[in-house]
Amino acid sequence: MKRRPTTYLAVAGATLALVAAGASAASMHPELGAHLSGMGNHGVVNLQLTASSGKLCWTFTVPASVGATSATIHVGSAGATLLELGMHYTKAGCETESKMTLEHLEAKPAGYSVWVNTKAHQGDLRGALFAGMAHM
Repeated sequence: MKRRPTTYLAVAGATLALVAAGASAASMHPELGAHLSGMGNHGVVNLQLTASSGKLCWTFTVPASVGATSATIHVGSAGATLLELGMHYTKAGCETESKMTLEHLEAKPAGYSVWVNTKAHQGDLRGALFAGMAHM
């Protein structure tokens, strides 16, 4: 039986598509962290994402003296607000967010940062997200 070059191309294309899909799924990070700093203070935040159900949970460790009022996730280090982590600052909590938004966070955590806002300063404590958990 004589094989056609287009058959080889089709098989090669399908193989590359499967490999790319597997690589994309393997690069998802359901646990994200950030080391926060600013105004002489330091802290950490850890996020747990479940994109399939749209669940985003967080845990902050920041000094009480900061007087945090809210926390947000921003695009880049100084970009637009992507998500608010609760209506008001809470040390730990969960919210439902869009599946697509959580998939973007999981796929490229370094493209986002977390800000802890105070009455005195927006983004008083800031830090870039990374794959894995943050520790003090």
